[in-house]
Formats: sequence, structure tokens, C-alpha cells
Amino acid sequence: MKRYIGLMLVLVGFASCRISKPYQQPEFDTSKLYRDAEGTDTSSMASVHWKKLFADTILTGLIAEGLNQNIDMKIALQRINAAGANFRQSKAAFLPDLNGTASVTQSKLSFPQGFGIISSSTQYDMGLRATWEADIWGKLKSAKRGALATLLQSEAARRAVQTQLIADIAGRYFTLLALDQQLQVLEQTVNNRKTDVRTMKALKAANVVTGAAEVQSEASQYAAEVAIPRLQKQIRETENSLNVLLARPSSAVRRSSLNEQRLLTDLKTGIPVQLLQNRPDVKQAEYAFMAAFEATNVARKLFYPSITLTANGGFTSFSLKDWLTPDGLFGNIAAGIAQPIFNKGANKARLATAQAAQQEAALNFQQSLLKAGEEVSNALFAYQTAGRQQEIRVKQLAALEKSVDFTKKLLRYSSATNYTDVLTSEQNLLAAQMEDIDDKLQQWQAVIALYRSLGGGSEK
Repeated sequence: MKRYIGLMLVLVGFASCRISKPYQQPEFDTSKLYRDAEGTDTSSMASVHWKKLFADTILTGLIAEGLNQNIDMKIALQRINAAGANFRQSKAAFLPDLNGTASVTQSKLSFPQGFGIISSSTQYDMGLRATWEADIWGKLKSAKRGALATLLQSEAARRAVQTQLIADIAGRYFTLLALDQQLQVLEQTVNNRKTDVRTMKALKAANVVTGAAEVQSEASQYAAEVAIPRLQKQIRETENSLNVLLARPSSAVRRSSLNEQRLLTDLKTGIPVQLLQNRPDVKQAEYAFMAAFEATNVARKLFYPSITLTANGGFTSFSLKDWLTPDGLFGNIAAGIAQPIFNKGANKARLATAQAAQQEAALNFQQSLLKAGEEVSNALFAYQTAGRQQEIRVKQLAALEKSVDFTKKLLRYSSATNYTDVLTSEQNLLAAQMEDIDDKLQQWQAVIALYRSLGGGSEK
């Protein structure tokens, strides 16, 4: 008999191995995820801690505050707690269920009307009931692995929130610095236009220009002034938006200047396959696939019989004085096997649903990789193009500054030009100055986007 039982256990173990499919990461070609990138250098700026990415200590202080106080981060932590509780419950599923019972039952036995009550009794019961399911086919193990994948998925989601939060705080901070610098340019322009108005009044008095030039100079001054409130509104709204990320009421945000900023690391992208480890949203998608994979394993194993052991023990008696005595003690052990035969197609539907969910998760995993590669490629090219724009912009600014100076001198000392030429050159210079600041902002935004898209910002 022992030999037969041992052989049966071996066969059951072998069958369970055939039923369970070991997890394998889906295979995707990652070699071409970065457009026009053929390097093999594995050094990546994603490995740089966010505190070492930026030289501005005010910015790093704001990021630290956001990581501690941000509402989305706190929500992500609560989701981890919920997933952790679910994982602990999956481990407890290997233990038997134990329930205690206590009851008093009173019953009467009587004949039809006219014969009276024959007898009555009171039964006192107290006991324990334990039930344990043998995990022969590995169903509980698959459920446990699935719960672990869900826990890891929630942790990856938290890190994805963190990397995005760092990028959002830094992005809004640099936007504020750019708006500040544009406001300074506008205020300086207004001062210059006021000087132009005084000059035009003097030239008109000397009959060098007409009254039209004087009026045009005043209109030019007002055109610069009217842009200031609009810019101040943008600054206020950006400050308020940043405060929301920091989970604090709207208030002024202390900051440095755009010209003080410098990058502390080289923009190295590494190789695309590193996205599988560095990008938290990619890891999140993989863990979602892993959970779906194990859910399919569980659904497949529901077709096989389950073996349950049940044990009952306690005291029962029809007399209260004999209740908790050896005479009232009882106990029994039972084993049962349940094999699904006809359940209205529930198991087949459950398996088909799980397999479809697994395929969907695999496609989401692939989509997350493609999206990550797109973001890296876009951010890297944006940084490169912003740099080229700045090189050209420097030459444009130099030419426009000369143009303004030349037209003003021509207007003052000769009749070879008029104020319309001066106004046109000044407007072109102001537009170029504002765009130059925007070029610098775009370059910093590209740095931030590249850092985030490579998976930087999580704990290293």
C-alpha cells in the first residue's frame, strides 16, 4: 500500500509539473528602439541619482519636498499596502482554515393535535473545525506568484509616479525661470521704449520726425507694457501648479535664475535593453503580464480535482453538567476529493478569459517598450535641435542688435530711414530675445524628458 501511495504521489507531482507552465519573459527586439542610435555603451544618465543631476539646490529641495508630500505618491503607497495585504493572504492560503463554534439548540417532538408533547431536549455544542486543501496541482502556488507579481506591479507603479513627479517639478521650475527671464526682458524693453518716446519727442521738436513717429513710439511702448500682465499671470499659474505637486497651498516659490543653471552629467542613453530594468512603467507592464500568466495557470488547474482534509473536534451533550467532560468529547477526520464534471462551462470560460487577459498584458508590455523608445528618441533629438537653435539664435541676436543701433543712428543723424524701420528692428529683436529664452527652456525640458524616459529618478 505504501508503494502504491508513493507511486501515486510521484505521478501526481509529475502531472502538476506538466500542468504548470514556468514563467518566461516575452521576447521583443529592443535593438532598434532608439532611432539613429547605434552605440553599445551601457553608461546611462538614468543611473544618476536625481540629487546629482541638477546643480540648483533650491530645485533639489523642492523635489525632496514633493516626494515626501505629494498626494499621488501617498496614494501609490496605499496601493502598495493593499497589494501587500493581498500577497500575505495568498501565503496564508497554504494554512488550514480553523473556525470555532458554540451553540445551544432546543428542540421539541410532538404528535398531531390532541396527543400532546411527547418530548423536548436541549443540546450543547462547542468545537473546532479545520479544513485544509492539498495544493497537489500547484494552484495555490500560482496564485501566490500572481499576488507577488501584483505587489511588484504596485511598487513599480509607485516608482513610475516618482519619476514623473521629479520630471514635473523640474519642468515647472525651469518654466518659472524662463518666464522670469522673459519678464526681465519685457521690463527692460519697456524702459528702452520709454527712452525712445522721449527721443521721438525731442526729434519732433527739432523737426527731424513727424508727429506720426512720436505716436508710433508711444504705441510701441504700450505694446511691450501690455504683455507684462499676461506674463505675470503665467508666472502665478505656474507657481500654483508647482505648489499642487508639493501638496501645499498656493504661494510664491523661491527660485534662482535660468542663467545660473548647469547640467552635472553627460547625456548618455545606454542601450535600449536597459529600459527593461530602468523604466518603472515598463517593469509595471511586465509584472502585469506575469500576474496574468499566473492567473492563466490557476484557471487551467481548476479543471483538476481538489483534495480537502477536514477535522472536527469538541464537546457535545444533552446535559449542561456533562458538557465539558470526557463523555461529551467528540472528534472526526474526513478526506474528500472533488472533480469538476459539469459546471455550465464556467471553467472553460474562466480559462478563455484568463488567456485573453494574458495576451492583452503581453501586448501592453510590448506597447510600453515601444512608447519608451519613442520618448527617448524624441527627447534626445529635442535636446540636439534646441542646441542647434541656440547656436543660430546667438548670431541672429547679434545681427538684430546691430540693426536696431544702425536704424536709430540713421534716424537721428540722417533722413535715410524713418521710425517704422526702427520699430520693425526693435520688434524683431524683442521676439528673438523671447525665443532665445524659450530655446534654453526647451533644451532643459529635453534633458528632463530624457532623464525620465530612460527611467531615471527612481532609487538606485
